[in-house]
Amino acid sequence: MPCAYVLHLLILLFLFPISACAKNNKVFIIIKGNQTILSFQSIFRLGFFIPSSTNGDSSPTSSNWYLGIWYASSPKPVYVWVANRNRPVSDPDSSTLELTSTGYLIVNNPRDGVVWQSDNKDPATDFRFSDSGNLILTGHDGSPVWQSFQNPTDTWLPGMNVTAQTAFTSWRTPSDPSPGFYSLRLSPTFNEFQLLHNGTTPYWSTGNWTGDSFVGVPEMTVPYIYTFSFANPYTPAASFRYIVTPSSSSDASPREPRLSRFVVDSNGQMEQFTWDPQTRYWNMFWSQPEDRCRVHGLCGRLGFCSSKLVEPCACIRGFRPENAAAWGSKDYSDGCSREYGESCDGRDTFEAVGDLRYDGVVETSRLQVSRSSCEKNCLGDCSCVGFYHNDKSNLCKMLLEAPMNIKNSSSWTGTTDDVLYIRDQIEKSSKRSVSRAIIVLCSVAGSISVLGSTLFVLLILLRKSKKTKKEEEDGFAVLNLKVFSFKELHKATNGFSEKLGHGGFGAVFKGTLQDSSTFVAVKRLERPGSGEGEFRAEVCTIGNIQHVNLVRLRGFCSENLHRLLVYDYMPNGSLSSYLSRTSPDLLTWETRFRIAVGTAKGIAYLHEGCRDCIIHCDIKPENILLDSDYNAKVSDFGLAKLVGRDFSRVLATMRGTWGYVAPEWISGLPITTKADVYSFGMTLLELIGGRRNVVSDTPGEKDEKEPEKWFFPPWAAREIIQGNIDLVVDSRLNGEYNNEEATRMATVAVWCIQDNEEIRPAMGTVVKMLEGVVEVTVPPPPKLIQALVSGDSYNGVGNGLSGTSCSEGRGCSDLMTGLSSPTGSRSSFGGKHPPSP
Repeated sequence: MPCAYVLHLLILLFLFPISACAKNNKVFIIIKGNQTILSFQSIFRLGFFIPSSTNGDSSPTSSNWYLGIWYASSPKPVYVWVANRNRPVSDPDSSTLELTSTGYLIVNNPRDGVVWQSDNKDPATDFRFSDSGNLILTGHDGSPVWQSFQNPTDTWLPGMNVTAQTAFTSWRTPSDPSPGFYSLRLSPTFNEFQLLHNGTTPYWSTGNWTGDSFVGVPEMTVPYIYTFSFANPYTPAASFRYIVTPSSSSDASPREPRLSRFVVDSNGQMEQFTWDPQTRYWNMFWSQPEDRCRVHGLCGRLGFCSSKLVEPCACIRGFRPENAAAWGSKDYSDGCSREYGESCDGRDTFEAVGDLRYDGVVETSRLQVSRSSCEKNCLGDCSCVGFYHNDKSNLCKMLLEAPMNIKNSSSWTGTTDDVLYIRDQIEKSSKRSVSRAIIVLCSVAGSISVLGSTLFVLLILLRKSKKTKKEEEDGFAVLNLKVFSFKELHKATNGFSEKLGHGGFGAVFKGTLQDSSTFVAVKRLERPGSGEGEFRAEVCTIGNIQHVNLVRLRGFCSENLHRLLVYDYMPNGSLSSYLSRTSPDLLTWETRFRIAVGTAKGIAYLHEGCRDCIIHCDIKPENILLDSDYNAKVSDFGLAKLVGRDFSRVLATMRGTWGYVAPEWISGLPITTKADVYSFGMTLLELIGGRRNVVSDTPGEKDEKEPEKWFFPPWAAREIIQGNIDLVVDSRLNGEYNNEEATRMATVAVWCIQDNEEIRPAMGTVVKMLEGVVEVTVPPPPKLIQALVSGDSYNGVGNGLSGTSCSEGRGCSDLMTGLSSPTGSRSSFGGKHPPSP
């Protein structure tokens, strides 16, 4: 062994006392048991690990241990490379990572033997662990003979060179590092990346590389975050790599550079994350394909895929998961099987499950017959699992093989009159519980627009059925909600005695659940004529979604005329209570910024994170609640509008609260998610200034004149654009705020309240702008704001507001605040100075 090598080992032993040399210096033990090695700047850690469970905690799910690399700074381990993903070890205490005398890197265990070995052709004499996350073996001349970067698992890191031989393969499940079904590779033309199922079936691609970006994913190349480079494009020698733009000193400390990673997730999506050192959180920058049901074979044979469900896969009526344990671990690949076994006695029936499609090619038999004849032909063939029939053309297509990953046709372009019928057993069908019907109707609904009506029908059916309360609770398990009785909630709220607040649809009371002593907020719907619709909207909207910045709906009561909703209790109330200039409670700047980012993340999840877009329609401080740590929780989904992913806008009657409603909505135009962006921008201005957007001077007792209304947004927008942020920020903070954050936050607010919805950023982009991930430039002055300040006429033809005049003292003021200026009243649309607190 060369002297230099021995000296290097001695240095390592001094720096890392976790290593030891075996007898006769034949083997160098790099790691043993629970010991780990940090990269030079402590960015990555190398060692043995056991995967965490899929429920978000750190509890182990098995006794399988793996050698891997993960980020050292992340609160929850994020693994970027796994060595022995095919052969875990069961005894970590005696497991070792060794550099053998023959120059190979091995994972060894006395019980299991050598479970992994590097495949370098030339022997290694040394190793190093870089801050890029690359484990490198070097030869006698110091050149690399093997690298973990050349043998990746599921993660693409900055600096990693991707060639035609490189493949990123997903984990089997979020808690199982063994190779999954999905992989990312360069296409055969070497000019785009493709996601493949089982390494053979491509189902998504980035689009061709143009020299600057990928056609299908422009987000994949953002110069101020990372830069792609390529060599020898369109040839077998093509290679891609990307580097991350270093952070400025204001974004991160020198020892914690900007971190980024691409991941092929176990659900078949490609995702890109960036690390926020301030919040110590990984932010998802984008994911593709956006619709999880476009991932090939995700739900397996006879599995139904729905983007509307929290978990994407379910079994249609008459079927159950083939492997229930695997489904619990989010591995749906085994699909579904018949609930009561196979049958071919001619007594089966057929269940119409809608205009659905499936992945792959299933061998079919085509006939030109009526539907009844199609049924008879299928019943006569034991291999027939169902059939398609078109009543218009009488075309019958029998499925002689179980279809994979069944999904609604809304996931596809175009529609047909083909209806899918699945074979079922008639003698067993009557024994199924109401809960099975609920799961089917909720998961196989043809479109999201009928989901509220579906739930309402189900509530009636449940009420009429003579089922026990326990069965009702089981029936709504698909919504993760508890069904309360009115008596329970009456007792929990002590007869609705402690009122927390009152809104347009009813009052909210504080309560305590008897079985857990947990505080809850109970909303009792009271508004005549609209309560039932609001009730269905809120239950259907948030019954199946969970996010840290959304108020959790625990359950509901629908009993006789009683309609109640049960939420988590927010001890610090709503944001609105802190925006009065006379409020004794003053929010610090740090808290305000956290509220702004949290609220943006909650709305962005509704718009982009849910599988069907949800437009909240009533974003305002009253609907932003604060928990015990002053974390923001978006609430009150009673006005929410659900929009399918195939629609960019929706026509709806005017909703929301005056002063926060976007101009295009008032004009009667179809709305988009940008309506929520506008409302968020108006709310953001209030949060920055620590004041409401409409301020009225109180006249004296002898003053017969109307109080003067002063409008904060026009004045604030003008000062923000001119760079006078200090004039806009709440003066009660006495200058104790982060100027960079305040500038960014205020500028984002002006971008959000642009009168042209196309100029407003999407909420996902708003989050990145607030976090400093996306550069925030100076916005143009909104035309509506300019008109309000100058008193000129505003002709918003582009927004359908043609002829609106601000000089009349009405019109534009209505758009901004919903408060007209009666004759003789004094109104100021953003004067030179704000009124005194």
